[in-house]
Amino acid sequence: MLIRFTNSLGRKKEVFEPLEKGRVKIYSCGPTVYASPHIGNFRAFIFADLLSRSFEFWGYEVENVMNVTDVGHLTSDSDSGEDKLEKSAAKEKVSPLEIARKYEKEFLVDLDKLNIKKPKYLPRASEHITEQVELIKKLAEQGFTYETSDGIYFDTGKFKNYGELSGQKAEEKEAGARVAVKSEKNNPADFALWKFCVGENANHILRWDIATGKDLSDQQPATSNQQLAGFPGWHLECSAMSLKYLAPEILQTTNYKLPAAIDIHTGGVDHIPVHHENEIAQSEAATGKKFVNFWLHNEFLTVDGGKMSKSLGNLFTLADLERKRIEPLAFRYFCLNSNYRGKLNFTFEALENAQSSLKKLRNEFQKAGPKGKVDQKAVDQFSEALADDLNSPRALAAAWEYARSPKANQATFNKFDEVLGLDLAHQENNEVKITPELQKLLDERAAARAAKDFKKSDELRDQIFKLGFDIEDTADGNQLLKNRA
Repeated sequence: MLIRFTNSLGRKKEVFEPLEKGRVKIYSCGPTVYASPHIGNFRAFIFADLLSRSFEFWGYEVENVMNVTDVGHLTSDSDSGEDKLEKSAAKEKVSPLEIARKYEKEFLVDLDKLNIKKPKYLPRASEHITEQVELIKKLAEQGFTYETSDGIYFDTGKFKNYGELSGQKAEEKEAGARVAVKSEKNNPADFALWKFCVGENANHILRWDIATGKDLSDQQPATSNQQLAGFPGWHLECSAMSLKYLAPEILQTTNYKLPAAIDIHTGGVDHIPVHHENEIAQSEAATGKKFVNFWLHNEFLTVDGGKMSKSLGNLFTLADLERKRIEPLAFRYFCLNSNYRGKLNFTFEALENAQSSLKKLRNEFQKAGPKGKVDQKAVDQFSEALADDLNSPRALAAAWEYARSPKANQATFNKFDEVLGLDLAHQENNEVKITPELQKLLDERAAARAAKDFKKSDELRDQIFKLGFDIEDTADGNQLLKNRA
């Protein structure tokens, strides 16, 4: 069976061959943990999970890494603006690392809700400063760096293949779109490898000594050497951590036996022109080897046909979906029912339809019964769909086609679910045990409804929801309660 993916590097569908037989190395851009992750973020993570699950399904050993960015991601791609974590920390009046751990925990909880398998490695940028400093030194030795008053930069003019991923050459990038006219950069596309704690970053709390990698975060700005104290650039983090965990040999020898460091790198299409272009440049300049064989990018999740953004008030989280009685795995089903390379338009009506379809598929699982052997023909049809550029809608259709077979059995459904991750064996628990706390909330809500205090009624409904119960109102004024499990 041939596996084909649409490679963003070259922009065409290619046959996949692993660098090492039976093993695949995958790096996925992970979250910047400065705020609650939203469903647009999770489309990328569901895609990455589907990819890893598919390779496991095909019998590969999967080495996968997803980074956690907890320092250095500035609000502008032009290496200016505030660090997103430092800005969030100031707003919430806590330390940057407290912000990072708070939202990292939220991210991990949501991964579980979406049945996304945790990668083998989930490294934090702040815990890999030494590796990042070493990468800067390698680049400096090769003549690819220069220093300005605010940091150390990569000289894209010295990297001949810059722009190959996006198809846009460095000289074609408009200066006004990337950097202020008075910049000290040699080229508009040059990017920061390391930012000094000076100027707008003078009060940056997370800081390290670039000469030694020593943590200086406990020192006040006035007492730390400004030319030594600094923090890494966002792009550098991914290169350092991906190479450490997936190709450590490439950093230790010039005689690296494989033609590239990593099999596959995933991320959203928004990463192509800057973040991933810069990863390629610094990684290949430092090692002299091809960085990644296959670049796979998922398209945006739109909302009601438009952009998803905080300013528009349509930046939904999983918690927002749950408050509307939507199961997180319904969102997973919704994403799987669309090809990762196409834009996906989110509406609550579409999500409710996905939830209905998921429940029907689970019912088909229960009707199929436990007896019977795996139907290899059905599994092969399902597998071939995935092998064709990870065509999850076609794979779902194959599962539905099998569900209508009179010979359908749960063993075959379980094979499908190894990849789909929809918890098809799930059964709703309708037995309700009413505790004194729950009864008190039910009584208060009934009184609020009788008094037509609908605001309080909704607030109490949310409290009941947090205890793990759905509540429905009937025409005769009664309240029907059931478990959400």
